[in-house]
Amino acid sequence: MGASQRRKGATGERELAQILSNELGWVCKRNIGQARDGGDDITVGKFRIEAKRRKGIAVHDWVDQAARASGPNDVPVVCCRADGKEWLVVMRLTDALPMIRGELPPMEP
Repeated sequence: MGASQRRKGATGERELAQILSNELGWVCKRNIGQARDGGDDITVGKFRIEAKRRKGIAVHDWVDQAARASGPNDVPVVCCRADGKEWLVVMRLTDALPMIRGELPPMEP
């Protein structure tokens, strides 16, 4: 992986950590050294988050399709599985935040 790709990935991780911190009221930071140590990018409670930042990801087309088929109070969800792999659930971060928020212990003042 080139230096520009590493910078793009680190920038994406920081961006996501900031969004999570702002939305959840919980301090979320990048796990520095995760690539070397084989860990997750961001830890929030019991959620181990792997952040991916790419120019184009086909799964966005699938989420857009699910969103078009959804009503105003529905949550679009994509379930996908590659050959020989387990099923994955993909959803918009704004739809996942209430679930994540519900799992976090209250913040101490």
